[in-house]
Amino acid sequence: MAAYRLDVISLAPQAFTLLGELGVIGRAFAAGRAELHLHNPRDHATDRYRKVDDEPYGGGAGMVLKPEPVFAAFESIPVCSQRRVLLMTPQGRPLIQADLQRWAESHDQLVLLCGHYEGFDERIRSLADEEVSLGDFVLTGGELPAMTIINGVVRLLPGTVGTAASLVDESHSDLLLEHPHYTRPADFRGMSVPDVLRSGDHAAIARWRQQQREQRTANRRPDLLDRWNRRSNVENDDDGMN
Repeated sequence: MAAYRLDVISLAPQAFTLLGELGVIGRAFAAGRAELHLHNPRDHATDRYRKVDDEPYGGGAGMVLKPEPVFAAFESIPVCSQRRVLLMTPQGRPLIQADLQRWAESHDQLVLLCGHYEGFDERIRSLADEEVSLGDFVLTGGELPAMTIINGVVRLLPGTVGTAASLVDESHSDLLLEHPHYTRPADFRGMSVPDVLRSGDHAAIARWRQQQREQRTANRRPDLLDRWNRRSNVENDDDGMN
């Protein structure tokens, strides 16, 4: 199987070197399950000062990332058969687990465009298939969001995580949050492992875990529980029609 290709366009490519040393993610790169390629727009600037930003038309504070070096960096990247281009921007749609699953399963290449300075020339948006945000806040650049996406996608690639089953019931895999986990000792500072987990009754354990997932989601993320209930109702209605 060919390696999953990740291309990052960034003015701070050195920020991504840690990914190669990061536990299962680093091992996935070392094993050839994924490849990371870094592209600095400054390497594609044509003036003697390798200028990548300029003042905004119409005035205003800060500098704006120029289109020419970004387009040149983008056009230097080989194109795989199932490529997706993502622009890191606080104006984008908030990242969710389903996005990571979709990109890992349906694509073989991600190109991640990282903004910098006050912003980027609006024409750079035309390169992207999707605009992605980590949330309603602003960072100094798109590097941290890009690293988050790389981590989230690579861990879902076959063979990255030792036990594939561990990906099934984790938080956000199906909207619900993950159930509590316990290990030895059974009692610690007056806090005990629930009896059901030590009962050996696998059906009872499965019911307890599902109840805990629903209760935890209700307490912490009622918006997710509402979406999960609505989806479950639709699926039940579809089953009843078959």
